[in-house]
Amino acid sequence: MYSANNYYTMIQGICIALCIQVPFTLSAQEALSFQMSEGKYSTDAKDKHALSHAYDDLSENEIDSFILGKSFLTVPWVQAPSATSARDGLGPLYNANTCISCHAGNGGGIYNKLKAPVHRSLVFKLSQANVTKPNTKNKTEHAKKFGFNPDPVYGSQLNINAINTVLFEGTAQREEKLIPLTYADGTIVNLQQPVFSIKNLNYGELHKDTVIAARIALPLIGLGEIEKIPEQAILSAEDINDRDNNGISGRANYVYSLLDNKKHLGRFLAKASVSSVKQQVASALHNDMSLTTSLFPKENCTPARKKCLQATKGKDIDVPMHRLDAITFYITHLKIPQQRDPQKNKQGARLFTQIGCNLCHTTTFTTDENNTIHPFSDFLLHDMGKALSDSRTEFSATAQEWRTAPLWGVGLKKIINKYARYLHDGRAATLEEAILWHAGEASSAANKFIQLDASKRQQIIKFLRSL
Repeated sequence: MYSANNYYTMIQGICIALCIQVPFTLSAQEALSFQMSEGKYSTDAKDKHALSHAYDDLSENEIDSFILGKSFLTVPWVQAPSATSARDGLGPLYNANTCISCHAGNGGGIYNKLKAPVHRSLVFKLSQANVTKPNTKNKTEHAKKFGFNPDPVYGSQLNINAINTVLFEGTAQREEKLIPLTYADGTIVNLQQPVFSIKNLNYGELHKDTVIAARIALPLIGLGEIEKIPEQAILSAEDINDRDNNGISGRANYVYSLLDNKKHLGRFLAKASVSSVKQQVASALHNDMSLTTSLFPKENCTPARKKCLQATKGKDIDVPMHRLDAITFYITHLKIPQQRDPQKNKQGARLFTQIGCNLCHTTTFTTDENNTIHPFSDFLLHDMGKALSDSRTEFSATAQEWRTAPLWGVGLKKIINKYARYLHDGRAATLEEAILWHAGEASSAANKFIQLDASKRQQIIKFLRSL
């Protein structure tokens, strides 16, 4: 059994100081409500369709684009050639045949039962360990463009399905090790540490330097507003050398853009490794369904897999630019949930700030359209400790560094899908577990949470559920 301090000693090798009071910085107005300043961009819906509503101010042509984009996310793709020419081109290797298979209700991914192949919304990223450190010489072209080197045979991501002429790559599996943690008041909670593996490899063993990094599908809301945050507003929070001595030293990840072949500020995905929604969409189409676009014009096959390369193909590009634009338009024009019952959760909001969660989960930004948003993220990289490391680097992001996950809509995850999970690999079944996995730069806030009594801990959880 681990006490609070012994737990952090195990995952960090250091002792965590006891709770130290921090200044209360949340304004009275913010403590009552975290809503978009423009209601046309937000929704008070709280059912399983809450993340699927379009902005109110769309023109007729924009509504057409929204509907078209939605269709390409929800209607299954099929193998080429097919009479369904608008949606053929699936494979040869793939994980799912629709985007919505992994983003049900536009929300995040799920887990399934243990001792069974993992759900397709939990993908296994494959990369060579430590090849993209800043001082690494002679980086490959792939590492320059995507921030890592893939496995030479299996590529960037394990594909668990394939068309009928090609063998699938392997079966993704997970086991769990329980880590009991004892709160200061004696309450015990069991954290679930996942152990991931790949069985039934059909193309030989992985390279000896290849590491497996599990990533659960992220919610699709708010991406358009994140893109509109001025770069300087994000960079102003950088504190690489922790000049203010608060233990927080967030930093930006600069990443390569396939849109203009230049480096830009990373804003999206678990390690802020993509700078635009359009590239994120194109990358998902390529990695998850092997659909080609102008950004990814080749099939998702490595040179080592000849049958994959020789498989029947349809048209030159599976998703031409106007369709990629429509999908991007749909995703960037989904309404963001308003906070629910703000009056009942104002004490939880205050505690959230008092223990220091807001130091990374920045509550408020103003977009370049002068719209006030509350993403609860600084979009910077932070060292989260060894327990959350998966040995994968992406551009300048180290194995232990993660982008602060936005919290808007987090309270709707279980409403949209009762099997939804938290953190980058879905290891946390509850918001409480997600908090307890925080370490590294978040150690102080997590330890203060551990020191709280049960009623105050629940106030913070209720506040998060209201977002």
